[in-house]
Amino acid sequence: MEPYIYFDDVDRYGPEKKTLVVDLSASELDRPEIEAIGDVHVEAEVAPGDLAGEYLVSGKVEFSADLVCSRCLDPFPVATVSPFHLRYRPRPAGPTEELEVEITGEDLDVEYYSDRLVGLRDLAIEQIHLSVPMKPLCEEACLGLCAHCGLNLNKGVCACAGEEPDDRWAALRDFREQLVKKKQS
Repeated sequence: MEPYIYFDDVDRYGPEKKTLVVDLSASELDRPEIEAIGDVHVEAEVAPGDLAGEYLVSGKVEFSADLVCSRCLDPFPVATVSPFHLRYRPRPAGPTEELEVEITGEDLDVEYYSDRLVGLRDLAIEQIHLSVPMKPLCEEACLGLCAHCGLNLNKGVCACAGEEPDDRWAALRDFREQLVKKKQS
């Protein structure tokens, strides 16, 4: 059974700490940039907040994964520690979908609850999604793939390096040449 943070227990017994090791597969995360993921370690401490029904949850999620580089498409390992600080508040009564509400920077870490419990597994998955970049890079200087033959340019120079670019880019090439001439004059 998955450990949960029960807000009723916090009200009854005071602040508490929870830990969990989550076994996830990359397919469960539904992120193409995650090729594989190891065990995910979650530590969370929950305490009552300053407002009625508010709870403060702080902790960290640690995991290692193989991410796919967005330039060269090779997998590379990463190890991440993602700290989090969240405030859980009761969901406001009534329909809120129709209201436009401006949120402040302080509101970015607020989660709303209907049930008085939070699953640590769900919390871990959310933090993984937040900590994995949209376009991961194996290294900042990654050269990517050759646009013509698809060779990983980090592993060598391809034979088509001097070939003429695709004619579909001719308009942009002409535009670049015009900008260069304009700068020189």
